[in-house]
Amino acid sequence: MSLFLPPELEILFFTTDSAAALRALEIKADIILKGTKVDGIYTADPMIDSEATRYEKISYQEVLEKQLKVMDASSISLCMDNDLPIMVFNMRENGNITKAVKGDLSIGTLVSVGSKTQKA
Repeated sequence: MSLFLPPELEILFFTTDSAAALRALEIKADIILKGTKVDGIYTADPMIDSEATRYEKISYQEVLEKQLKVMDASSISLCMDNDLPIMVFNMRENGNITKAVKGDLSIGTLVSVGSKTQKA
């Protein structure tokens, strides 16, 4: 028995975040470095809500419970189930990619199992 899904439907179930999480697990990465246009994870979209505050650290569970739009829920769950931390940072800021690769966690938000929520 075969099941064929047209490409339009496949996209609904597999995202670039999913691909990143799966690939990171395959290569046994220590962390996912997620470069974005903002400097971390916020309580709300900082481009829309001027009252939004940034988290320095947050747990996977809180990301899911608060429905924060960092990655899709499946990707967050995959990382949580495999204890794969995620570092979200602004990749447009000069020098941040180098800092992230060197382990500078001050440039964004760390998502992990044991992270106690800390706002910046």
